[in-house]
Amino acid sequence: MTIKDVAEYSGVSVSTVSRVLNHHPDVSDAVRARVMEAVEKLHYVPNNSARDLVRPQSDAIGLVVRGVGNPFFTGVIRAIENAIGQAGYTMVLHQIRSGEDEIQAGASLARSKRLRGLILLGGCFDYTPEQTAALDIPFVCCSFTNSFGSLDRSAYSSVSIDDQEEARRAVELLIRNGHRKIAVLLDSVCDHSISELRYRGYCQALTENGIPLDAELVAETGDFDMAASYVSIRRLLERRQDFTAVFAIADSMAVAAMKALHDGGRRVPEDCSIIAIDGIDMSAYTVPTLTTLIQPQAEMGGEAVRILLDMVEERVGNRHVRVKTTLRTGDSVAALN
Repeated sequence: MTIKDVAEYSGVSVSTVSRVLNHHPDVSDAVRARVMEAVEKLHYVPNNSARDLVRPQSDAIGLVVRGVGNPFFTGVIRAIENAIGQAGYTMVLHQIRSGEDEIQAGASLARSKRLRGLILLGGCFDYTPEQTAALDIPFVCCSFTNSFGSLDRSAYSSVSIDDQEEARRAVELLIRNGHRKIAVLLDSVCDHSISELRYRGYCQALTENGIPLDAELVAETGDFDMAASYVSIRRLLERRQDFTAVFAIADSMAVAAMKALHDGGRRVPEDCSIIAIDGIDMSAYTVPTLTTLIQPQAEMGGEAVRILLDMVEERVGNRHVRVKTTLRTGDSVAALN
């Protein structure tokens, strides 16, 4: 995609597009809006300057982190930074909010820093070829994969757990302990992302054990915020008291749920068991200690770097790696008599 394409799409001259992109004041608001709309729709990423074309090849590897407040990413970032440094490269870190476009952020970073490769930590699960066309360097999706998109698996790499299977395992553990009234705490049942995959695992475990899905035990928060998770569980307690366990799709949500249960007069695990997925540091210090399936943060980060550098150094092409969680037994799950 070139600046000429943007000019033709927006019906202005190439020089006008250039003035808009360089923030010149002599452009009307209407024209500026039209040009920026074209830039967004065409996924155009401008070259920084002609100087970049003659600079020597960079040793930089980019890391775009989507979701700056996600505590799970801390250990992964540390592992990625260590692996990149040990390989003789330099890491360039760029953090964006959950609602921002990691592909466009990565494309801009690639141009401005002349990246050799890119790791996307956290991101959408529904990429299309048109979206990823903005990236002309190797990239790896770390902690997620393109489960809902049309992008061919040969066009990208990924390192992740099997979110549906790990959720099924978590709920299966509750069922083996005698629980049948199991609530689920999640962002959304249809977000085309991690929440939907883990909800599918919850439903699969119920189905395989002959337990009918009870829609009233599905607590949707609308995001992964701890405050929203707390409110969702308090609301669940107001309408239902018969559930004996909660599967939270993330540790941080489970921590908030434990507080909500306590404030609602329910003891964990005596009155209500709880299990989650992630293994963040904070969840090891709850009372009682949270039972969770721990994602291998160091392994995920290191594997993402290995895959990327294999492509950067032209040893192998794209590939996908699934890592396994490890159960931390904790003290938040009790067997029913």
